[in-house]
Amino acid sequence: MQTNRLLLTPKMRLLIAAALALLTITLFMSFNVKASWEFTLMFRGKKLLTFLIVAFCISTATLLFQSMSNNRIITPAIMGFDALYMLIQTSLVFTLGAIQYAALNNYFKWAIEISILVVASSFLFQWLFIKKQFNLYLLILIGVVFGVLFRSFSSLMMRMIDPTEFGVLQDSLFASFNAADSYLLTISGVVVCLISGFIFRYHHQFDVMALGKPIATNLGINHADLTRASIVIITVLIGLSTSLVGPVTFFGLLVVNVAYIVCGTHLHRYLIPMSILTAIICLVGSDVLLQHVLHYNTKLSIIIEFIGGVFFLGLILRKKI
Repeated sequence: MQTNRLLLTPKMRLLIAAALALLTITLFMSFNVKASWEFTLMFRGKKLLTFLIVAFCISTATLLFQSMSNNRIITPAIMGFDALYMLIQTSLVFTLGAIQYAALNNYFKWAIEISILVVASSFLFQWLFIKKQFNLYLLILIGVVFGVLFRSFSSLMMRMIDPTEFGVLQDSLFASFNAADSYLLTISGVVVCLISGFIFRYHHQFDVMALGKPIATNLGINHADLTRASIVIITVLIGLSTSLVGPVTFFGLLVVNVAYIVCGTHLHRYLIPMSILTAIICLVGSDVLLQHVLHYNTKLSIIIEFIGGVFFLGLILRKKI
């Protein structure tokens, strides 16, 4: 058994994952078609593009964040990203009201959300990773404190709005893969292509950065500049994903750790595409299973968060990281 496992090189495992991802995409686009093919391809194609962009953003941002922090238990979402998104949405509903919030231009709302997310997270990560150089436990503690602070402000405003506005707000706080705007998807796709080009060009430097600052510096890597670039990439990717579909807390932790197990190597030239393919298989395959096999109308994000949360607890209890 051990010999057979050794015969599967990282490249072969990557090809198998790519084949599985292609199979899930084919099933998603062709299984249980009841409407016309033109309508089905248009509707499912938009949803598939959302899946692909979110899969790339969350998996890549989480992998880079863990390489930068040299730990596989923390993610940008655990550091308070979802709580900040909740605060932004609550503030908009609280100040504008449900009617004006619903009538708000999608592009203007998207620009506000991603700008606040990127600026706030860039400031936070710059302060944590470059200026202060906090250890892991302080990083988690600071993330939890900021998350509690943001949720407290959100909870206070939620208690002050009427039930109708609260219903509108609650609907926007759950990740939804059906409501993404086509033009926003196009803009996000262009940004993702630009970022992917940079990441795959400098993937070998991320291998060194994951070894820690002292070793990376001794090996000739400008750790400070690479960390700043990573911070910008992570914040933009998480900002894009969160503004498109909402917060997904544990999904990145799930797919990246599964990619580490399946890939069998710590090289980013394999880990990055394996993480993306794992995310695609999980998102697309789960949607096919949930909507077309089990015929449940439950939001996909609820199932993903539940499985990711259980996986997170399992990682902590088994002390594998």
